[in-house]
Amino acid sequence: MSDLHTMTLAGLREALAAGKIGAGEATAATLERIAAVEPKVRAFVTVAGERALAEARALDARGPDPARPLWGVPVAVKDVIAVKGMPTTCGSRILEHFEPCYDAFVVRRLREAGAVIVGKTNMDEFAMGSSTEKSAFGPTANPWDTTRVPGGSSGGSAAAVAAGQCFGALGTDTGGSIRQPASFCGCVGLKPTYGRVSRWGCVAYGSSLDQIGPMARTVQDTALLFQAIAGFDPQDSTCVDAALPDTPAALAACEDLAGLRIGVPREYWGQGLAPEVEAACRAALDAAAARGATLVPVELPHTPYAVAAYYIIAMAEASSNLARFDGVRYGLRDKDARELLDMYVRSRSRGFGEEVQRRIMIGTYVLSAGYYDAYYRKAAQVRRLIRQDFAEALKRCDVLCGPVSPVTAWPLGAMDADPVQMYLMDIFTISLNLAGLPGLSLPVGLGADSGLPVGLQLLGPAFGEARLLAVAGVLERALGPLPAPAGL
Repeated sequence: MSDLHTMTLAGLREALAAGKIGAGEATAATLERIAAVEPKVRAFVTVAGERALAEARALDARGPDPARPLWGVPVAVKDVIAVKGMPTTCGSRILEHFEPCYDAFVVRRLREAGAVIVGKTNMDEFAMGSSTEKSAFGPTANPWDTTRVPGGSSGGSAAAVAAGQCFGALGTDTGGSIRQPASFCGCVGLKPTYGRVSRWGCVAYGSSLDQIGPMARTVQDTALLFQAIAGFDPQDSTCVDAALPDTPAALAACEDLAGLRIGVPREYWGQGLAPEVEAACRAALDAAAARGATLVPVELPHTPYAVAAYYIIAMAEASSNLARFDGVRYGLRDKDARELLDMYVRSRSRGFGEEVQRRIMIGTYVLSAGYYDAYYRKAAQVRRLIRQDFAEALKRCDVLCGPVSPVTAWPLGAMDADPVQMYLMDIFTISLNLAGLPGLSLPVGLGADSGLPVGLQLLGPAFGEARLLAVAGVLERALGPLPAPAGL
């Protein structure tokens, strides 16, 4: 089927269950699509073609299984998540040849659901970036305009979904790394509540912030992926044993937004917001009101301090987490080193890119004696205030809404000389990670000036993913789908 890549995950799932197409045929068509557009998009670090075809043929040999909701569906996984026997590089030279001996919890759940993993997607090195330009293996391009970034750090996953190279993908979100690339590439991205999805098998960047989540072309597809990967895992001490509702059923049952109170934070609509982004997001809010929702002005007064607090906490945790990559047990080792300290210095200097080294150094500084109280402790206190802001706002409304990013996708290389400017692009997404709450990016149109996708962010209370998806489903039907990416 030459047009297979245009199908939704849900549509392919139905065709597979009905026997109209086999898992092997779907996987082969997906690999053909990857080969056709990968030279332009560069979304993958690893394409596991032969392995994926073998897995798909094994599924065909047993026949469709209605108990496995993703039976035969080709998906991709961000290269920070362990897949047994497949390289897990984290976009870094220091792990270029590392192959885990186990599957991450979420990968195991995908396999149990019947999904076929076609490869590992590109990312900013160790998830430290907002553009997928900081990968050691080169930048990924946005399928809407291949001269522009796809967002980051899960830009490879977002680009692969938008380009039809897979039917869904997993990303990670530490400060917006699912929602922002989903917004830039015109797909749906869900950052679950902290603790809703196990991080076991995910290489840590900021352990108190990281969360794995799904990305797909539609809200329904995203709900199916989320349902497959969510759940309690005793191997992850931060994973919460909370009841998981039937998310796809909740989505199907929600026909309008009557009685829903949508909070509109004043801080998300101010200076720096591009007019085309504001116009598209305001139109989406008008559509919500037309379907019965009540728009409620709210305030999140500590938002201006979120960027500083986030980068102190994230870099401090990165400094600690990345200390394990020292050239001793696995990863790159400099062979010219003559003694132990020299090996540490040479291996880490060669293996880590400039942005990762910058964040490790800043993180080490803010944790050092004499500076801990001034920086890390103060950031943790601000984090508590930000959590309180969300708690107060969510007492008055059911969900919050605002832009995902103040701008649409910028040109490749445009922010190379000013990393702080790129950090500031996360202003609307990082607060949610500090608070540990769920958020969803929904494509709501194309910017009037750029012609590029604009994402609306839905934010909700802890473990409120089903509600976010249900609200997003109503808006998706109201606004209609985006056209195919113009860059391809």
